[in-house]
Amino acid sequence: MSWKGFFEGIQAITEAILANPLNSIRALELENWFLANGLNWIFLVVGFSAFLYWMLQLKKYNDEGKEDRSATSHSYLG
Repeated sequence: MSWKGFFEGIQAITEAILANPLNSIRALELENWFLANGLNWIFLVVGFSAFLYWMLQLKKYNDEGKEDRSATSHSYLG
């Protein structure tokens, strides 16, 4: 087996199997943009939910008032 045949086999597998879902998404984009970007919408919702949860946890921790805020890294900061 030559190296050329090996790399052509990798190319064939990549184009025929691994890139096939992306080709179908590209074809779907011409019909419905929102469905074609469905995975992006899911990531956006998950990221926003995680951000909202984190901000609520920080607010809860800040409202408890247990953090020692007297020390600063430099004397001129406070």
